[in-house]
Amino acid sequence: MPLIGLRNELLNKQLQIIPVKGLPVKTTWQLIWLKGKKHSPVARAFLSYLNKEKNHIINKTFSWFENFE
Repeated sequence: MPLIGLRNELLNKQLQIIPVKGLPVKTTWQLIWLKGKKHSPVARAFLSYLNKEKNHIINKTFSWFENFE
């Protein structure tokens, strides 16, 4: 189960993580689209926003996660 799905339970100390060799499994998220895709102006603006603000978004949304690694 991804930690993001257990956030409230972990923060409320209803669950705890037991260290296991080889865990956690870490993944990389990516945005993909068909080669040659013509994005709408809104999609281009969204992609530009994500590219510019990705570190801020990650820190703001997922900073709690580091307490459980």
